[in-house]
Amino acid sequence: MTQIVPVRHLFGPGPCNPYPEATAALGLPLLGHLDPAFIARMDRTCEGLRTLWGTENKRTLPLSGTGSAGMEASFVNTVKAGDVAVIAVNGLFGERMCEVASRAGAEVVRVDHEYGTPVDAQRVAEAHPNPTVIAAVHAETSTGVISDIAALGAIKGDALLIMDAVTSIGGMPVLADEWGVDVAYAGTQKCIGVAPGLAPFTISDRAFERRVQKPQSWYLDLGLLGGYATGGTGGGRTYHHTAPVAMVASLEAGIDRILAEGLDNVAVRHQAAGKALQDGLEEMGLTLFAAEGHRLPQLTTVYVPEGVDSDKVRGYLLERFNIEIGGGVGKYASTVWRIGLMGPNANPASVVLLLSALKEAIAKA
Repeated sequence: MTQIVPVRHLFGPGPCNPYPEATAALGLPLLGHLDPAFIARMDRTCEGLRTLWGTENKRTLPLSGTGSAGMEASFVNTVKAGDVAVIAVNGLFGERMCEVASRAGAEVVRVDHEYGTPVDAQRVAEAHPNPTVIAAVHAETSTGVISDIAALGAIKGDALLIMDAVTSIGGMPVLADEWGVDVAYAGTQKCIGVAPGLAPFTISDRAFERRVQKPQSWYLDLGLLGGYATGGTGGGRTYHHTAPVAMVASLEAGIDRILAEGLDNVAVRHQAAGKALQDGLEEMGLTLFAAEGHRLPQLTTVYVPEGVDSDKVRGYLLERFNIEIGGGVGKYASTVWRIGLMGPNANPASVVLLLSALKEAIAKA
């Protein structure tokens, strides 16, 4: 019996609805992962990712796995037992960085911030005199806050700077080289507008030269992956694993879609949609969660009104309007909503639909 899959408006923290071009590319004829035609596609995709990352790093590629694989690759290749990792924590994904780094054997020095506030670079600089790595989230998905990564690049000293850009890449300016970022990872399922399954990743020559030579993860060993994605010492591709060839085709199409519109135009579109949503929520009498001046346009956090059941509202939106929004995380699970306008969803029609549906849901759920 064929199951009918509902068509949802994915207005939560991710995944978002993909760009149509990215979806269509999943149906292209399948290629082998060492086929010359696929290698050309991979090369083109990597070049497009360099543009999105704002980098010239040779080792820029889509890792086979979600954004969490990118996070793990970042740490297992840069820290080993006893190395110091200073990690700024202002949300769930900073917390997760600490967990991953500790599993790699690092001595983790947390720099905790109140949820809803940006990272304070000066506090990070004062946390340890000589860390191996400094890490922070650019756009914290759990709280809807953007942090100044360039400020961390200015104080990193000899440390490698690791950036989580899962929610920022493809939706707002990301300038890895200019900001002094050494290692960065993201996911495909947010502003890039592609289904989840790949982790856009970049690592500088400086970081690659200092990498852990035999990390605990064979699958995420960048020394091996570098030969697979960009060629071995002899110039040819070396077999590492079977790439998700259809996902790479979809990512290539998603990047092409973004670049055809223009990165600046895409950023303006996300900014306008986010501001319109946030203004509309405040006009409804709701209170935004993230600190003013540091709010992400593509991921809005808003307090659930007093006396309103968060889960009932979310259920009403899903059943009545096919709209998905997210709950908060941790102690904010039932008191904050997370609303995403990412990729193709960052448009005026989405804002109008969301605000009218949410108003009804609050009144009737």
